[in-house]
Amino acid sequence: MDAKDILGLPKTAFASVQEKKPRPPKEPQRKPDGVSREVYALTGGVGMAPLMPTVEASHLKRRPAVEKEKEKVTWQWIPFISSARTDNLQLYHWARVVNGTPPTGDYHFAKYNTKADVLKYTDEEYEKYLTDPAWSREETDQLFELCERFDLRFIVIADRFPSARSVEDLKSRYYSVTRALLIARARSFDEVAGNPLVKETFNAAHETERKRALSALLSQTKQQEQKDAEILAEAKRIMESRAASKNAEEAEALTSFDNAVVTADGVSPLSHAHPSSTATLPAAAVNSSIPASLRMLRVYLRTQALDQMVQAASASAGLRIIKRVDQTLQDLGVNLKPKVPTKAVCVEHLELRKEILTLLNLQKQLQNKEAEVSANRENSFTEAPSTPKRANRDVDRSFVPDTVGFGGERAGKRDHKRKSTGRFMDAPPSPPQSNKRPRKLKASD
Repeated sequence: MDAKDILGLPKTAFASVQEKKPRPPKEPQRKPDGVSREVYALTGGVGMAPLMPTVEASHLKRRPAVEKEKEKVTWQWIPFISSARTDNLQLYHWARVVNGTPPTGDYHFAKYNTKADVLKYTDEEYEKYLTDPAWSREETDQLFELCERFDLRFIVIADRFPSARSVEDLKSRYYSVTRALLIARARSFDEVAGNPLVKETFNAAHETERKRALSALLSQTKQQEQKDAEILAEAKRIMESRAASKNAEEAEALTSFDNAVVTADGVSPLSHAHPSSTATLPAAAVNSSIPASLRMLRVYLRTQALDQMVQAASASAGLRIIKRVDQTLQDLGVNLKPKVPTKAVCVEHLELRKEILTLLNLQKQLQNKEAEVSANRENSFTEAPSTPKRANRDVDRSFVPDTVGFGGERAGKRDHKRKSTGRFMDAPPSPPQSNKRPRKLKASD
């Protein structure tokens, strides 16, 4: 839309003498190498055909659009009536007329004329719900009349209000009356609980303080703004330095505690059979069992930490032992995962798992010892009856020199071969063994 459309002037430019410019001569195009003359002639001298189609197939199936008749558009000064006015005032404006047909319907900007829905109250409702010692009935009536007239523009209402009332007082009175009417007319409070006027009450003191702070902020000079910015920057720097130092102290404390928890003899805590060995540990010991990956997060689920601590405590045990621990917990009526995973509950749950694991280890060791004892007892009964007892074999006998016969064979050796079965039957009983082993006699003795 421009002045030419309104005045109905053609949009063609004014006729002017234009000098004809000579066209530059076309440069002769040379046939590219590797292209035959026939192919180059078919392309029209432009070049090779494109690899992809330049026109979609769907466009080829469309019917050609019928050329519309040219519309005759004019701008005319015509009257109009707006529905936003109640006096039916007739005004004029420029309107776009197509083919001599003026526009019909309501005024285009009438839809922006919105009005506030101001509630009305009766005498009975006022006496029952709306009485206020600071406000009279006449002032309340005047306030609601001005609110309906000026669409809740409280700046204008305060200017037109007969008595000296602040904007905050007018707002507080209007919103309190409206809220009381909504609650009184509703069948139940839940019906109007979602209404903004019922959900959030107007606070006149807070509104007064907000305006005062905003006025103080807007009235600051450049020097005051610069000083406030410096103070905020310094406060931010102090907070960051404190946070960094706190993180460093926590990391150092955790590191020193992890080093102090390791026992001097290198024995695992699971090998101790004392049931209250971990009950006397400080609270930091419980925190040290939390994985480092979770401690760095600062905020984590306690159940996730408990799962990782259980896995760490059962890392040295096999899968069968872990299943036996779970089965023992079920036999005792204890949940595998606490229903209320507080810090104390998680500590006790972890301690119970450790004690069960220690008990299973002790039971396993007891079974191994009993198996060894039974095996030794069976071996003692299965020995041959002719085999001398270990005590008789270990006693040293006196050395008796063997006599050599004429054939070069020792007589003692021949006797030994003939009397091997009853060697120990005629021997005297063994003397009682002393703590000191007797000295072996030599041939010279």
